Amino acid sequence: MFNWLKRVLGGAPSEAQKKPVTPVVSPVPTAVPALPMAEVVVVERPSPAPAPPTGKAAAQQFLDKLQEKIGRLADDFANGNINRQQFQQLYAHYQREMRAVETLIETDQGQGEWGDAFNEGESVLIRQQHAAKAKGYAIYENNSGMPLSTLGKFEVDPALFVPMLSSFRSATAEIFGGGIQATAIEGGRWLCFVPGQSTTLMALFTAEPANRQLDFLEQLHRLFEKANRALLARSPVDASVLVFPHEHFLGKWKR
Repeated sequence: MFNWLKRVLGGAPSEAQKKPVTPVVSPVPTAVPALPMAEVVVVERPSPAPAPPTGKAAAQQFLDKLQEKIGRLADDFANGNINRQQFQQLYAHYQREMRAVETLIETDQGQGEWGDAFNEGESVLIRQQHAAKAKGYAIYENNSGMPLSTLGKFEVDPALFVPMLSSFRSATAEIFGGGIQATAIEGGRWLCFVPGQSTTLMALFTAEPANRQLDFLEQLHRLFEKANRALLARSPVDASVLVFPHEHFLGKWKR
């Protein structure tokens, strides 16, 4: 009883009370390793693509591609990959495309005025009416001097052009310049001489050809010899198996 009273009244501590109280110590937080930062990927924006060419620049690129196709066409025939009809049809197709693009270039003034458009149409008509047109061609072998072929209406008296052709082939480069020559003949017509490695081309025009026409005539004859180079190397030359790109321009020459 006495011990109970002392406990009640705050006497001596019980056994449980005598036990030392262990202080609660909060755990010291350990350092948390920092998560690695995500690698920053810098994405470079692609440079803007160059603007495609427009207007005359695009048209000129198209013409350049057509010229490359014509050169490959000549190689295809020379290598036996295509026949004569394929060559003629493809060549005419490329020329139609070139003429259409060249017409657009020539008539595009960029003014946007109705008056200019009407005047341009009239000037194109005048240009066409007075343009020189090819009436016919004659091709001669250089070594033998013999005629190889005649195309179109080559209506020239042989007594006139044979001496001229002979003089043209035998004249020095100082006189003729070593290149194409054109001379006026009777009836307001013009006769042009184009020398090649194997042949000489004579072209008969209705009027004086422009310099651009003469340059193209020279290119035309080079194309003829390039396409037929294997056939022209044979002797005698069989004209029936040759291709003649000149035929496309008979009576409808480029301006």
